[in-house]
Amino acid sequence: MEYSTPKEYLIRLHHVRPRFKNDIENILVYMASEISKIPAQSKKKFANVVNEAVKRYPGNSGKSMDTINNWRTEISSLFGFIEHDGNTDLCGLRARELSDTGDLVRLFKSFLYTFQYPGAHIRTDKIKTQIINGVKFKPAKHILQILKFGEEKVGCRVWLTKGEACHMIFNDLRVVRDNESIEVTWDRIQKNREDNITYNMKGDTTRYAGDIIDYMIAANLLITYDNKRFYINSLEEEIIQKFIHSTEWFDGYDIMIDKCKNFTSYIPDAVDIKNQYDDWFYYVNRNLSETDFSTDVLAFLSYDHNIDGEKASSDSQKYFMNLLKTGVDITTKEIGDFGESLAFAHERARLQLEGADNVIHLIKRIPSSLALGYDINSREADERHRYIEVKTTISSKSIQLFSFHLTRNEWNSAETNRTQYFVYRLMVSKEKIKLYIISDPVGLYKNDVVRMVPTEGADITFRPETAGIYEEILS
Repeated sequence: MEYSTPKEYLIRLHHVRPRFKNDIENILVYMASEISKIPAQSKKKFANVVNEAVKRYPGNSGKSMDTINNWRTEISSLFGFIEHDGNTDLCGLRARELSDTGDLVRLFKSFLYTFQYPGAHIRTDKIKTQIINGVKFKPAKHILQILKFGEEKVGCRVWLTKGEACHMIFNDLRVVRDNESIEVTWDRIQKNREDNITYNMKGDTTRYAGDIIDYMIAANLLITYDNKRFYINSLEEEIIQKFIHSTEWFDGYDIMIDKCKNFTSYIPDAVDIKNQYDDWFYYVNRNLSETDFSTDVLAFLSYDHNIDGEKASSDSQKYFMNLLKTGVDITTKEIGDFGESLAFAHERARLQLEGADNVIHLIKRIPSSLALGYDINSREADERHRYIEVKTTISSKSIQLFSFHLTRNEWNSAETNRTQYFVYRLMVSKEKIKLYIISDPVGLYKNDVVRMVPTEGADITFRPETAGIYEEILS
């Protein structure tokens, strides 16, 4: 028998669904970098500059202006990459954080911590429907609360499916409006399982609940081994507790919701709804320093061993466990420092393989305070210097973004040291750790091998088949 949410409680929550969702991690890193370079200016001018950046993304040059505009609005609406201040637009804090750190996992945590219904991430008519129905719902918090309650009640790890999340949580006013007890919802889910109840799993039905679950996996809050059952990631317990006990709420629509409850004739005005727009994006981009969402690399690349049906460790996890045995300091929450640790370990192993054990002790990590324009002073087997700048991103899925930014100081150092200057482009994911090595970026630019755009330094885009040499990372 297929489950149907009782008609008197049925609602379908909506949010923006980026048309680029299947490539979302690559695009978010790229767009955060591009938007962070744009100074505050009029909405129209800001939009035009963002559109030009969208067009430069690989594969977009021939797309229609409608498609380009949709990309821009979807990115800004859902993830709050653009703040609004009256007639002025500016780069949002979330975009700047991602651009500065390369930490996609952190971005998804921050996004989910704030994300709620209603919020100004959809059209006013959809917000209006949620207001009239009295919806007040934070999906990531609620999913974690239900899973945590289930674990405590059953005494072992428990899971949710996307069908259960869609039909029994997201689409049910008892949950999203009436704040139904977690225990009652959990018991209803369990009863359906006992009765072998099925769910409509068509993509257009489960897409919104499914999106949130996918984003929770990208944030390392949930894990799955079959893409059917989704568990709490027990290695993120500290952050999960912050989600569960959070009392933060954007209250811009609360007065309208209360009026709809108390006055049956009241209909929220579209202008009143739109008036919350700027405040919503200010809220999304507020300083979250009291809650450190920086990725705990140890938790991210370690494995939750307490779930039945666990798969074998990925290449990243195997590498990480081997790296732990080397004694390299990798406990930092700074993704840049972690990337430098990986590059440092790689250099030691490279020289060892080349039979140059006698120069390994000469490899030095350079304090950023010295501003030399590189992170590591390594050596070749003949003791010549190798100056290494490390550029790192970390994400749940393996990304394919072959670009990086060099500051003015880094570009000057690259110009001074030429063939001895290397950029190590590290892409760290749960699936694999990829390393691309670019030697002499200035020379490559002068010979038209890489693309360079001057922007307070240099934005470099390279093609791995012509410029970036892929190497298996060593430890």
